[in-house]
Amino acid sequence: MAPFVKICGLRTAADVAAAAAAGADAVGFVFAASPRRVDARTGRDLVEAAGDVLTVGVFKGMPVAEVRAVAEESGVRAVQLHGDYSKDAFTELADPAWRLVRAVSYAAPDLRVGAYGDDLLLVDAPRAGSGEAWDYRSINGLSGQWLLAGGLTPGTVAEARETAGAWGVDVSSGVESSRGVKDAALIARFVAAAKS
Repeated sequence: MAPFVKICGLRTAADVAAAAAAGADAVGFVFAASPRRVDARTGRDLVEAAGDVLTVGVFKGMPVAEVRAVAEESGVRAVQLHGDYSKDAFTELADPAWRLVRAVSYAAPDLRVGAYGDDLLLVDAPRAGSGEAWDYRSINGLSGQWLLAGGLTPGTVAEARETAGAWGVDVSSGVESSRGVKDAALIARFVAAAKS
């Protein structure tokens, strides 16, 4: 089975169309403070543009009640909690309307998929969205549906995924022409390389 590919930090319908055309399995919209941030209304428009591609709302440092409100307003089909969220936060956000994604640093104490009630695990560099690469070998041996992130580019993704033994991959800065600005050609090259 081809690896699962998520393109994150999309802000325009053109970005979403490029990711879908390239064969991405999921697209991510950042609702937390970031150069890639979108509001809930824009998120809803992007969700509608995504068609059958899994839409993921990315949240960091936001209270659970706000996460739920934005997720409901935007209509995303997955909620990604990045960083220091407790198991209770995942329990509170459990909902048949969406899947839960737990995004943590590779140094997190528990890297088991589902340990917090999550459906997917994303393992990233310590500073999410920084584009920093790290020692992907250090987590080889994880099982289940988990995504590798941090420092991936069209030129590195295939080897990195194989090195880590990842079920899938996630990219944001590695497919940008400048910070926060996606490049359709890089998206296409990334997805092709990841699925090769």
